[in-house]
Amino acid sequence: MTTGRRLGVTAALTVGPIAAWRFAQAYRARAGYPHRHAPEHDPSDLGLAFETLSILSGGVDLPAWWIPAREGAPGPAVLLVHGWESARDRTLPNALLLNAIGMHVLTIDIRGHGLNPPEELPLTAGEFGADALAGVQALLARADVTAVGILGHSMGGIGALLAAAAEPRVRGVVAASTPADPYRLTRQTFRLARLPLPGPLAWPLAWLTTHVFLEPRGHTVGSVSAARAIETYGGPVLLIHGDADRVVPVGHLDRLERAAEKSRRGDPDAAPLETLMIPGGQHSWLYEFASYRGVVGRFLATSLGGPLSPGEAEAVARATPATRLPQREHPFSAIKDEPGGVRTFVRAIRMAGNRE
Repeated sequence: MTTGRRLGVTAALTVGPIAAWRFAQAYRARAGYPHRHAPEHDPSDLGLAFETLSILSGGVDLPAWWIPAREGAPGPAVLLVHGWESARDRTLPNALLLNAIGMHVLTIDIRGHGLNPPEELPLTAGEFGADALAGVQALLARADVTAVGILGHSMGGIGALLAAAAEPRVRGVVAASTPADPYRLTRQTFRLARLPLPGPLAWPLAWLTTHVFLEPRGHTVGSVSAARAIETYGGPVLLIHGDADRVVPVGHLDRLERAAEKSRRGDPDAAPLETLMIPGGQHSWLYEFASYRGVVGRFLATSLGGPLSPGEAEAVARATPATRLPQREHPFSAIKDEPGGVRTFVRAIRMAGNRE
């Protein structure tokens, strides 16, 4: 972006509340509707037996895979929740390591993602939470499931924490690369889109944009905040982040950890709170690190009660070759530097400024 355009964008945003409101609406229209990507693989590509299911969530039938462990013997199960503009096949490396330690897996396509039809209203973390909760309830209803945990990535991490806050029978949550709150997530998308917004302008604009984004679904900021959810959920939590994450900076982990510690402080019976920082870890593919696999295996074996001992689960998980599957890469559509991405934002801002 040229210096002249940068100054023009900044000037347009400073003309008044109407320009800011129009920017927020343009942002919602661009960023609220994920590009859907159908799964390119299924569990059989990793040698896993599976059954195709649908999970009802708020009137939507979510496509899902049930991946049993130990030939379907009763035992703990983990719900896997993918991130934004992803699908259930992206969770399969996690399913592989969980299957190796004897845990059943349910993985779903969040509404508006994967094989689901497009949504009429913009999607928020609230829908990730609602769909994750539906998955948890489906697991709790199964006779072959003895305990339920959730593992979510990015927006799926928010969904995992929201679901656990709503369902106290969740025995443990792993949240990886998870945004702490909607304000900071919105502010970070401005940075990713390389919008030239100075701090004194960016934060108020992020506040307004967040509220405009949530309004169609009737959500509040608190109702979709991972930090608020982790304060509410009293069970064991494992937070994982890569220190090279440029999508959700590592400071989000710090905020989630502080929120969880605040709610647990002074309680001698408080459930465990663990964190793992992975040197060199980026936003995705953290399961390729043996440290991630080992800690996840130990944490879930401890929280969900087996079937392996925590030490055995850690060793098996570390040795499981969980690597990303060959897939087309899909940059987040809202921040691509092409018509419909950053330039859409810039055009909307400049037009709003001109109308003023």
